[in-house]
Amino acid sequence: MAITASGIFGLTFEKQLIDTAGVSMESETLVKGALITDSATPAFDTHDFFSDLEANEVSGTGYSAGGVALTTTEITVGSPAAGQTKFDHADPSWSGSTISNAMALVEYLEVGASSADMLLLLLDFVTAVTTSNGLLAVQIAANGAAYWDLTP
Repeated sequence: MAITASGIFGLTFEKQLIDTAGVSMESETLVKGALITDSATPAFDTHDFFSDLEANEVSGTGYSAGGVALTTTEITVGSPAAGQTKFDHADPSWSGSTISNAMALVEYLEVGASSADMLLLLLDFVTAVTTSNGLLAVQIAANGAAYWDLTP
């Protein structure tokens, strides 16, 4: 059991494409980011709700269960390059936090209970992060949290 890579949760992506999700990835009130430990084993083809990973969420001072709202969310066509579409948001952070072994940021759409909150993607830190009354900041890449190349 371990996080071995970043990825997009396919079932939620499918729901977005066929319009059965009922919510937008650009919603600034619904997109959340939570930290999980390396004891999680994400399954990008079969996990679809936050409850699938919630048992592996970190805890600590300065961190609230469920994570933080991801602000300035946007989807941009033609970025980072022609034929690509980018999903991006502001960098999430937890100041004054004491957190042990955060291994990944899990992004999800908060629509109700964790058994209904739709997983979007997971950003693997590669190395676990620990803070002691400090700042844990996740820097999102210049190309966004995720992007799709739509060219054949």
